[in-house]
Amino acid sequence: MMVLAASRVVTPMGTLSPGLVELDGGRITSVVPTSGPVPDRVLVPGFVDLQVNGIDDIDVAHADEAGWDRLDSLLAAQGTTTWLPTLVTAPLDAYPRRLGSIAAAAARPGPRPRIAGAHLEGPFLGDRPGAHPPHLVVAPDVEWITSLPPIVGLVTLGPEADGAHAAIRAVAARRGVAAIGHSGATLAQATAAIGAGARLVTHGFNAMSPLHHREPGMVGAFLTDDRVAVSLIADGEHVHPAALDIAFRCKPDGRVLLVTDAVAWRAERAGAIGIVGDGTVPRLADGTIAGSTLTMDSAVAFVVTRVGVTLERAVRAASTTPAALLGLNDRGALAVGRRADVVALDPTSLRCTETWIDGVQVHG
Repeated sequence: MMVLAASRVVTPMGTLSPGLVELDGGRITSVVPTSGPVPDRVLVPGFVDLQVNGIDDIDVAHADEAGWDRLDSLLAAQGTTTWLPTLVTAPLDAYPRRLGSIAAAAARPGPRPRIAGAHLEGPFLGDRPGAHPPHLVVAPDVEWITSLPPIVGLVTLGPEADGAHAAIRAVAARRGVAAIGHSGATLAQATAAIGAGARLVTHGFNAMSPLHHREPGMVGAFLTDDRVAVSLIADGEHVHPAALDIAFRCKPDGRVLLVTDAVAWRAERAGAIGIVGDGTVPRLADGTIAGSTLTMDSAVAFVVTRVGVTLERAVRAASTTPAALLGLNDRGALAVGRRADVVALDPTSLRCTETWIDGVQVHG
């Protein structure tokens, strides 16, 4: 048994100031208020990141055993305890080997940040590929989707593509999450895809048609349709703080989530895509933004300090909502019975100082 005390404990029912979280057997057994001296820190549930292409010098498409171990360490240091390795657009025949590597990494014993599946960001994108190679973007292939291995948990595709609705239904039939993004779709096209079963809009505002007063497009769809959640890259470069504020104001709780879209900027690649990285915003040689250097703890800190989102809502966007979207109702909250995935944040900077996975301290 382990008892973690803190000056603030963020729970689904509000913040305890101060509070105690009791861990036993890899589960949370008690979350209660307390009194007296406690460490000045903020306890929150482990973060869940649905879009990680790589970090620092390790790209998920090329990681070896040592690379996966390094990714574990880098993720734990930012408070991420569950994640989806993300594969960018590539030839169809390149995916089996890469998905096999992700599946093998997911099978390693812990405690370590858990791989809850793979995210295929492409190759079935729409007409806003962004940093993805346009010549590799293809129409959705339902047979190919149906034959994907179980490790695939999330697929992002363009809602305007021929066969998109059948592909969305095929993803859902596999108990995966279908997302729409990288698209110039109209409001009607996006809404129809949501009606077909799309449950997420990938990195809202980025690589999509903008909001126009006569054609609201993809942005209008995710801002007004509560059937769909939206992920946001909150680094202040991908999306202006005012636009982030609009999304948080428009979307109800449980319908907005934070992702990093991190890439191996030091290795200067995302999959087979060459990027230019200097530690700020990775880009293609032509200046197109290509992923980020963002961490989940800094995303939480940004929306709290720069956007004005409450810490409680920021934590839901970084933990509770993405876990629920994946159907992982055993994590994402500091509540009795949930996994003992806990993160301590500095009370001033909100940066991660300690991380526990299954009740075992893996960082700090």
